[in-house]
Amino acid sequence: MAKKYHFIAIGGVGMSGLAKYLLQQGYEVSGSDISDSKYVQQLRNLGGNIFIGHDENNVPDDAIVVVSSAIRESNPELKIAREKGLTVYHRSDLLAEISNSDKCFIGFSGTHGKTTTSGMASYILSKSNEHPSYVVGGIIPEYSTNAEYAPNGKHFIAELDESDGTIVKYNPNTIVVNNLEADHLDFYKNGLTSVLETFNYFLDKNSNSKILVNIDNTGVQQLKNVDKYITYGLNVADYTAKGISYNHGYTTFKIYHNNKLLTDAKIILPGEHNVYNALAVIAAINESGCNDIKTCAKHLETFTGMGRRFQKVGEIGDITIYDDYAHHPTEIKSTLSAMKSFTDKKIVAVFQPHRYTRLQSLWNDFKDALSSADRIIVTDVYAASEDAIDGINSEKFTSEMKSAEYISGTMEKVAKKLLPTLNNCVVIGLGAGTITNLGKELLKQNDILKIKK
Repeated sequence: MAKKYHFIAIGGVGMSGLAKYLLQQGYEVSGSDISDSKYVQQLRNLGGNIFIGHDENNVPDDAIVVVSSAIRESNPELKIAREKGLTVYHRSDLLAEISNSDKCFIGFSGTHGKTTTSGMASYILSKSNEHPSYVVGGIIPEYSTNAEYAPNGKHFIAELDESDGTIVKYNPNTIVVNNLEADHLDFYKNGLTSVLETFNYFLDKNSNSKILVNIDNTGVQQLKNVDKYITYGLNVADYTAKGISYNHGYTTFKIYHNNKLLTDAKIILPGEHNVYNALAVIAAINESGCNDIKTCAKHLETFTGMGRRFQKVGEIGDITIYDDYAHHPTEIKSTLSAMKSFTDKKIVAVFQPHRYTRLQSLWNDFKDALSSADRIIVTDVYAASEDAIDGINSEKFTSEMKSAEYISGTMEKVAKKLLPTLNNCVVIGLGAGTITNLGKELLKQNDILKIKK
């Protein structure tokens, strides 16, 4: 590997994790972002040279430049890197290079659950003193980080992003496919058919790896060689979860491998989808060589989830506020289903559509997914660098849903209008954009009202 790297948009959760991993290994790292953040400050504390704002003068003459798919060719730093003939890596190239080591590489993939499963695996191995190295797509709350280089551990764990097809670059020793369905339709033009083509190529390329798949998922069932893979599920599979008991605040079950009891399990994350997540993690760790699977499983019950995954933000009297990254209909449906445990409060879903192409392609699916909420608020679309599409907007989307409300403007404006209408409810922000600021804005507006009184 080279000794010097420059990241364009270094403050993102994915890019900052890669940068931290390099800094911990002693590489020279610089980067830029449009604004300061806690992620940027953490990198500075590790010795990173971070600039605020994109400028061609930020780019060293002898560095590999790292970009994500969101960086356009018009970016001044990317333009100067091209002019100077510098090597430009997509972030997937760097992750592939990092993962090519003597460690056992466990890669978590699929349309949903990658961040939770990769974070959960990293957490329970860390708590079990297995000292894993990892780069994941979210913050593990107890450790306040998304990456860690541990030279003495035998595992490397990563989340494998399929959104732009770059998943085919990786060569994990153990692969987990959580689920497959149509998403990222700006890239996968033929929906699930295109997704399956990419995954079939990826899995065929890694046919000598241990491949674990969720056999209960209808998309996974369509993989061409699914009968050759190690399966997990709640019915008939190599790894199964049985005796599931949903209780207030926790879920218990037993995990079987080839019909023999492997371990008991307890999780505090709500919903059936988190039973699948825990099952996938224990199966993957067991297949990858864990010193004590029962000890690893024991630590499931203290895993509180990843940042922005059903994350409690705060309370205002009888109002409880959560934040969730769910931005696909299936994710939203799972999250709202898991909220049924709040039997004594109304569920207020505040949805920020993420990308015009996703809203256009999954229009009716989104309406169906949101329908279980007692009250639905829809904010403006978060474009995520996309251009607007005529006729595809939040106002029109809201007009087609009974009792849904459209609130335009910034999250500050949304919070200001929403707060006076709330009582005895659970509010959850849903989306991958600025909706994450909703909870903070509601708390801030409440403080302002207190001062005025």
